[in-house]
Amino acid sequence: MDALGLLIAIAGMGMVAFIVFIVHYFEHKQLKDKYDTMLEISKKITDPSQIRDLLEDFQEPKKQPIDYRRSGVVTLFVGVGLFLFGMFFIDILKGVGLLVAAIGVGSILAGYLYPNDSVEITKAVEKFKE
Repeated sequence: MDALGLLIAIAGMGMVAFIVFIVHYFEHKQLKDKYDTMLEISKKITDPSQIRDLLEDFQEPKKQPIDYRRSGVVTLFVGVGLFLFGMFFIDILKGVGLLVAAIGVGSILAGYLYPNDSVEITKAVEKFKE
């Protein structure tokens, strides 16, 4: 039995390493294909403004700030759903549901306490100056 347990542990760790390798492989392949495509297209373009437009199209979009209020509401209701599921089927899910719901409430509060877009930050600064 000890050898079987050791083999299962090694296989589990090996699967984690395999999954990480697969993710990195396909991420690298996608990035390489993107740059190869950009290179092929740029070889056929003669106008510099078109090349500039092409580079802008291939740039990563700017990341929007996280909306803690929205994600908090989703997390809160996932917690409520787990709690209700635990009431009827698996008793341990009551505690898990309450924990997840508490995390959701915390995220909602964080969304109201810490502004995340420039309009809210400007309002907070003006309110502080008054």
